[in-house]
Amino acid sequence: MPRIKLPDGSERCYAEPVTVAQVARDIGAGLGRAALAGSVDGRLVDACVSLDDDAELRVITARDLEGVEIIRHSCAHLLGQAVKQLFPQARLAIGPVVEDGFYYDIDHERPFIPEDMAALERRMCELVRRDYDVLRELVEVEGARAVFRERGEDYKLELLRELPGDERVALYHHEEYVDMCRGPHVPNTRHLRHFRLTRLAGAYWRGDSSRRMLQRIYGTAWGDKAALEAYLRRLEEARKRDHRKLGPHLGLFHLQPEAPGMVFWHARGWTLYRLVLEHIRARLEKHAYLEVHTPQILDRALWERSGHWDKFGELMFVIRLDERDFAVKPMNCPAHVQIYKQGLKSYRDLPLRMSEFGIVHRNEPSGTLHGLLRARRFTQDDAHIFCTEEQLRAEVKVLLELTLQVYRDFGFEEVELAFSTRPERRVGSDAQWDAAEQALREAVENSGLEYRLQPGEGAFYGPKVEFVLADSIGRRWQCGTVQLDFSMPERLGASYVAEDGTRRAPVMIHRAILGSLERFIGILLEHYAGALPVWLAPVQAVVLSLTDRERAYAEAAVVVLRARGGRVDCDLRNETIQFKIREHARQKIPYLLVAGAREARAGTLEVRERGGARLGPMTPNDFSDLLVRNAAAVPEAGGATLAADA
Repeated sequence: MPRIKLPDGSERCYAEPVTVAQVARDIGAGLGRAALAGSVDGRLVDACVSLDDDAELRVITARDLEGVEIIRHSCAHLLGQAVKQLFPQARLAIGPVVEDGFYYDIDHERPFIPEDMAALERRMCELVRRDYDVLRELVEVEGARAVFRERGEDYKLELLRELPGDERVALYHHEEYVDMCRGPHVPNTRHLRHFRLTRLAGAYWRGDSSRRMLQRIYGTAWGDKAALEAYLRRLEEARKRDHRKLGPHLGLFHLQPEAPGMVFWHARGWTLYRLVLEHIRARLEKHAYLEVHTPQILDRALWERSGHWDKFGELMFVIRLDERDFAVKPMNCPAHVQIYKQGLKSYRDLPLRMSEFGIVHRNEPSGTLHGLLRARRFTQDDAHIFCTEEQLRAEVKVLLELTLQVYRDFGFEEVELAFSTRPERRVGSDAQWDAAEQALREAVENSGLEYRLQPGEGAFYGPKVEFVLADSIGRRWQCGTVQLDFSMPERLGASYVAEDGTRRAPVMIHRAILGSLERFIGILLEHYAGALPVWLAPVQAVVLSLTDRERAYAEAAVVVLRARGGRVDCDLRNETIQFKIREHARQKIPYLLVAGAREARAGTLEVRERGGARLGPMTPNDFSDLLVRNAAAVPEAGGATLAADA
């Protein structure tokens, strides 16, 4: 007789086994209609699952985050059904949930086009209106293989070949369509009303560029109409902010096929790049970092000793020189260990903080490249801290404070932390991992910061904390990391003389704040929709001559403004002032300074703020004072205390 405990502390007893759906209906008709699944003793199960023993139950609905994910996963199956109905020769691969939606990878000879997307969406709506039940069937692996062999689904069969023969597989039936999944899924298609197919992309099967390129159809799904409409509005806003459009429009950078995944920085874009870099550099100098610079290529033997060749080799660009294999560095850490090893180190020399704005190259699959956000050549604001185990917690505490401060400097106030533990593929002993995870967890908790746990998502050499920023339209961006490494220094022969005279391997902290400068600049452009704050604007003001007669006065004003540190351009073209104002407003320049005959006589400039507000006439010196005040909106990169030195 199962006794079911509910979240409010109440209990319900049943004379025989009962399903999650039956318990939901027993609680109330409304909950019975809304039930999608159940959380039984913390484990998500389908609503049709029978509860044979005592259990704690939480009924999952579309109001729960888990419920929205279930809806999205079921929408992927719904998309699969629509694809097989409209394109019977298509073969289906995988259809997982991703942030804000889902996708399905499909093998189809003819490329899908927007008209196909519209047809698929219409067919999915028709299937939802049929209001049919989604049925779950648990079968042996060989039974599942027979089902998909009969249907010619080679990708499903490949996945099933990796399962042991004694495992059972859940099949989900959408009328004539069958898919396999761990589940849970919605019990009926009436729960799948609020979805939209969003875009097409390409993806290699299983991320392997030597395998077939599949077509990926993305979609989004939500628990109610209002949430869907709000997301679509955010999506439209995101399209307007796309850095790949803003970059060329604002004259910052461009990309072209001759250098896939690599950026051509224009003068204005390079100014922005240097402003970001110099701000980070100034912060690091206040925290006693030693900036270094290391080679672009390193011998394969070093990458093998560090563990990167085995764990990261497929993403390396490899060249052959003097009958030896070299890799263009995808990261800086092994090179920093080589600098550390030059000369004997004592415990008195630690902590040693080493930073590098290192250019790295990674052979990312072409289908994953995405402007500045996913590139093959980029610069990391990389750093490695060599310290003793006793210094570790204090060092991490300072790193957390520094990283959060930098994000505030750039206008990101909402930051989430994610704590990632040991993955299956890793180097180092379990004892080292135990010590590293405990130290990192204690450092975060002692800083009073909350975090979400990501089991198995750590780096291959150590656990890590990731920083996830929320931008101005609510999107999440993973940027900085703090990673502990008890393994690589020892593997590469790094040591220090401890207080008792013994040789010990230092702990190595891998740290990046921005991550990739290119990616962070892309995020900045989208966060501000191109209207960068004054201190970051590559061009802070433009002086616009009204006619040729004011040319000399406008040029003289620019000289004054530049002499006081302003990043100021001059537009002396023989165009109307209205044309010039419109053009530079579209360039999102913070200030437009009009120089006409009246201003020339008075020794002033007519100042217009970005957005159209008129600030009236100012002398060049008065405007420079205004510019300095507004450009100082970012906190000074100084004044921070170095608690880890205490």
